[in-house]
Amino acid sequence: MELLSKTLARVKPSPTIAVTTKAQELKAAGRDVIGLGAGEPDFDTPQNIKDAAVAAIAAGKTKYTAVDGIAELKQAICAKFKRDNDLDYKPSQISVSSGGKQVLYNALMATMNPGEEVIIPAPYWVSYPDMVLLAGGTPVVVEAPLEQNFKMSAEQLEAAITPNTKWLIFNSPSNPTGAGYARDELKALTDVLLRHPHVWIMTDDMYEHLAYDGFQFCTPAQVEPQLYNRTLTVNGVSKAYAMTGWRIGYAAGPEKLIGAMRKVQSQSTSNPCTISQWAAVEALNGTQDYIAPNNETFVRRRNLVVKALGAIEGVTCPVPEGAFYVYPSIAGLIGKTSQGGAAITDDEAFATALLEETGVAVVFGAAFGLSPNFRISYATSDENLTEACKRIADFCAGLT
Repeated sequence: MELLSKTLARVKPSPTIAVTTKAQELKAAGRDVIGLGAGEPDFDTPQNIKDAAVAAIAAGKTKYTAVDGIAELKQAICAKFKRDNDLDYKPSQISVSSGGKQVLYNALMATMNPGEEVIIPAPYWVSYPDMVLLAGGTPVVVEAPLEQNFKMSAEQLEAAITPNTKWLIFNSPSNPTGAGYARDELKALTDVLLRHPHVWIMTDDMYEHLAYDGFQFCTPAQVEPQLYNRTLTVNGVSKAYAMTGWRIGYAAGPEKLIGAMRKVQSQSTSNPCTISQWAAVEALNGTQDYIAPNNETFVRRRNLVVKALGAIEGVTCPVPEGAFYVYPSIAGLIGKTSQGGAAITDDEAFATALLEETGVAVVFGAAFGLSPNFRISYATSDENLTEACKRIADFCAGLT
């Protein structure tokens, strides 16, 4: 009898985690490695949030909680949605999990049946298709190339919808591209969804507060209130509050869906870390004053990287509206050979040779469903980014 599940054979490990792990292994072996694969801010968690966690420990708030979050955090999340998005939710419509990834996973596990489809615009966050597969569904990938600024059109969405479509997963600003949908662009998509009442919308708004150059974030249920009752609006504290390791994600949606997600969580992880929940209460209710200065740092780093990579022959690097990633095209480099003798047949070969020959770790575009590209996270120091871009430029200049 085969030990492993047939379902598991349908999925692959996270490529972003694999790149980060490989970079750490090379560093431990003494290599000079600059890792640009991790999707997390290099800022420390703000002091008021850390203090709230310490206070929770001192007060003995270390026991089990309700499966999907303490009442105080659910109230803080409701207040956040009203304050930031003008969306009204009750605590009974809120789910809190151990990170945004678990929120998405719970929702898919609670709703997918064999043969049902999930529309995923590409480039996409690497975990979306595999979570759909684990839940027994079928990913339907819609490519949104560089020429479309990495954004899916209304026409593409319309063409992808079938009677079997269950969900659209929507992420703006995007991981991996940083592309953000303006209100009119999002309204064009919601107009399509209004014509297909069997399609539910799962938003990944994790980079909501990382928006630059006047870009105004908006979320589907905010743009089109008629979609409120079939939208799961997902967010978390990891990116804006530099709380990646605290593992708190949350979502708001119809009570029936939230109840089903609670059932899944009750038989898997149960409640998220109690101490992290209290820290998240402070993150949402406390001062937001550090977000704007952090964003100024991100804009400076983004501009540094875009300018440096854009100057490389064969590389095209658009300017993202948000998040902390760039997703340059290397279409002009495919078919060349590196100085170390590596054939650049695709973006995975490019990323592998770049790491082995220069010590710069990036994530290849095929992992995100659109090639030939690679992703850089600029959530690291100016010094690291300057040196990494120099190495990339030298590597590309050496291709023949």
